Amino acid sequence: MFLALRDLRFARGRFTLMGAVVALIAVLGVLLSGLASGLADAGISGLRALPVTHLAFDEKATSEQFSRSTVEEKDWRAWSEAPGVERAEPFGNTLANAQVTQGSRKGEQVNLAVFGMAPGCLAPAPSEGEGLKEGGSGIVITREIADLGVRIGDVLTADKSEVPLKVVGLVDETVSYGHIGVAYTDLDTWRHLHYGLPGDLPEAAGRQATAVALTLEPGADIAAVEKATGTRADTREATFDASPGYAAESSTMALIKGFLYAISALVVGAFFTVWTVQRKAEIALLKALGAPTGYILRDALAQVVAVLVGATALGTAVGLALGSAMIGKAPFSLSAPAIATSSGLLIVLGTVGAVVAVRRITAVDPLTALGATR
Repeated sequence: MFLALRDLRFARGRFTLMGAVVALIAVLGVLLSGLASGLADAGISGLRALPVTHLAFDEKATSEQFSRSTVEEKDWRAWSEAPGVERAEPFGNTLANAQVTQGSRKGEQVNLAVFGMAPGCLAPAPSEGEGLKEGGSGIVITREIADLGVRIGDVLTADKSEVPLKVVGLVDETVSYGHIGVAYTDLDTWRHLHYGLPGDLPEAAGRQATAVALTLEPGADIAAVEKATGTRADTREATFDASPGYAAESSTMALIKGFLYAISALVVGAFFTVWTVQRKAEIALLKALGAPTGYILRDALAQVVAVLVGATALGTAVGLALGSAMIGKAPFSLSAPAIATSSGLLIVLGTVGAVVAVRRITAVDPLTALGATR
């Protein structure tokens, strides 16, 4: 009875070796999942934090929208008056380099992902300091920038535009865009940084933004306003690919994880193929004694699942320990859904690979157990 499960105790060495291989694959799966989540957070957490459902870009900007799109004041006014639109606000996005000119880290170079917006609309409430004010040239920084040594009260001067940026608030979250910490500011300050112009802006530039940040009602029909304004509304999630490097990173990590899962299925399948062949005589004896094929298959699959679940649980625990040590030292984030998916896929695909091997049981001739030679 329960031959396959009793084999786990009889052949401890072989199953321990197989379990170690599965556990190492599980460790790698956890680390890859954490790295993929960390890279995604570093690339798009700033966009993900925006309290919007859609972003409307210039319809001519079909890719890299944040660097190619420009919308006018008439566009966001038209969107704000359209039916089904709860809110429409101008949103600016640009990357800038600045230097700390006043503060303890004077002379420090700081990269900024600058999000321009009307005060009190899209920016999160600061954990420390004050929020944005119109025309104040102030910025609210996020934790990633603060970790570089920038503090509230420091003044940063942007290259080209030479605009002084006073740090007035801190959002105590790691929010970034394109692997660069986000700094929130008002639209006028953003326009100076975006166009790199000191002094007064040209009149036309003072009425422009990158996109229109939208909050739409479910099922809102926006085709008419899109056509009238020459813009295209994309869901917030659809804009993630426009973040620098995000699409390439995501596809690369998905490809690596896909190969890992395929390898795990092949490794488990190969092991149980050899193990089934070695147990051919015992299986034939069970069938000769009257054991149904279905019972033997269930017994064998129980062995497979026991090995996979135990080894995957051990490997996942080790992976979580290693991943916890990596947080803060690499773009790594432990996401429970991602890790659960990784572990579940390892068990499922390993079981699928083993099923191919276990199916050989149905071809075992019970006469083999009686010493038949032909």
